[in-house]
Amino acid sequence: MIIRTGIDLIEIARIEEVIKRHGTRYLERIYTATEIEQSGNKTESLAGRFAAKEACAKAIGTGIGIIGWKDVEIMVDEQNAPTLKLYGEAAKKAKELGLKTWSVSISHNLSNAVAIVVVIG
Repeated sequence: MIIRTGIDLIEIARIEEVIKRHGTRYLERIYTATEIEQSGNKTESLAGRFAAKEACAKAIGTGIGIIGWKDVEIMVDEQNAPTLKLYGEAAKKAKELGLKTWSVSISHNLSNAVAIVVVIG
């Protein structure tokens, strides 16, 4: 059995600043349409998703780069709990490593968003 984790922390103001500067171009480069819709345009929600994408890439062991931003999609289920879905390189690497069962947790306060991803294979 394999257990891997990834964690990331980001300042919400950093995401807010990038959105102000680059707007839709930034949003569409980093987030899927579902992520944008489910975030309700709340910067703290987008920051949490950003941190979760980073944490997921760290759990896989590559970081963002080999894995693209949209290769990891962070959504919420019926209970409003975060879930993740992998595409492209992220799905390929996870399959190669035998990583199958994913758990993601996201939290934020007024200034920071944090996410942790745990995966078992």
